Amino acid sequence: MRRWMGVPVAAVMLTACVTINVYFPAAEAKEAAKEFVEKVIGDQAGTATPETKPADGGKPGGSASLKVPALEWGQLASRIDWLSLAGIGSAQAQSPDISIKTPAIQAIQSRMAQRFDGQLRAHFDSGALGFASNGTVSVRDASKIPLSDRVGVNQAVADQGRDSAAVYREIAVANGHPEWEAQIRQVFARQWVDSAKGGWWYQDAGGGWKQK
Repeated sequence: MRRWMGVPVAAVMLTACVTINVYFPAAEAKEAAKEFVEKVIGDQAGTATPETKPADGGKPGGSASLKVPALEWGQLASRIDWLSLAGIGSAQAQSPDISIKTPAIQAIQSRMAQRFDGQLRAHFDSGALGFASNGTVSVRDASKIPLSDRVGVNQAVADQGRDSAAVYREIAVANGHPEWEAQIRQVFARQWVDSAKGGWWYQDAGGGWKQK
């Protein structure tokens, strides 16, 4: 009987050690970024790279990792379902779906799409503008912009940059993880390039310009 007296204590210790970690859902973030970016760029965008499917077969959210310390209690541990004993046998943490459907995000998306079509697209086509490595738009070659248009284009580029930063922050906050802002920015920075039209320019990680 003595060897069973430690069972309640052990169960409590196990419950205390169990941690449910919610990791940044990269696959869901890529899907959200693709949807957002292609609505901004429009139907003239190039073909994006194949999507990475979530490990759970594509269900929204996916499942996060359930980490449990290794049980090293010999034969006794092998005979007991400790997770069931602790009342968490079916516990799972769901990675949050990356939502881009809030009014604030959709308002920014609409502004960015109108600005892209009205002021930026032609200058992407000419090679004057490109997608910067930080997920914004940048002037690559000002000489390709007519002098009479430069002030307006520079303003549009600045406005697009502010809206880009705002939407990355808003997506992170709207999904309950403000600390994900930098990761969301990275995902979007790659997606602007993936969705770019052939012939448009983009910055590589080292800051050099390349043509798609």
